[in-house]
Amino acid sequence: MTKVVDLQTYRTKSVEQRGFGPWQKRFAEPFDSSTHLDDLSDATLYFLAQPGELSSVAYYEVIMGVLGLGPAIKFYYLDNSDQILVVDLHLFLADQVRFEMMRRLKWISGFEGMKYSILEMVQEFNKVKEICRANPPELAGSNSDYAEYNQLTTGDKEVFIRRMLQEALDAFIKRL
Repeated sequence: MTKVVDLQTYRTKSVEQRGFGPWQKRFAEPFDSSTHLDDLSDATLYFLAQPGELSSVAYYEVIMGVLGLGPAIKFYYLDNSDQILVVDLHLFLADQVRFEMMRRLKWISGFEGMKYSILEMVQEFNKVKEICRANPPELAGSNSDYAEYNQLTTGDKEVFIRRMLQEALDAFIKRL
């Protein structure tokens, strides 16, 4: 009997394995095409929210895997345009992870990136990035700095929230 193969399902499973295989080993958590940032454990989120080489390599693992660019250790062998794409995606995903951390702390009320799976953010990067840029995160109304935040322009609001990163990391580690 002939076996019918659903090509889209096969492709998705292949991308999941390439992109999330290293993360499943690294974080000992399940990841798939429907994994959103709010599905990540606090420990994984904290690891990814930290600046530095360790978290960068983790981002490169998933980005390069999903895009079919090879393992993270091959980053420096990519051509310049692919390196720039990987770095841009890394910076974008890191921002979204940090916004999720601040959302869990109840410092922000929400952010556009929470609507997308990690896979969607990588595969549809340009579209998702523009949507997120047009709709910056919202500082929670209960925040003591809300009045100051509310007076800022759209671009400045995102910068204001990004400046809270170290304080957010310090507060978030207390949850672990």
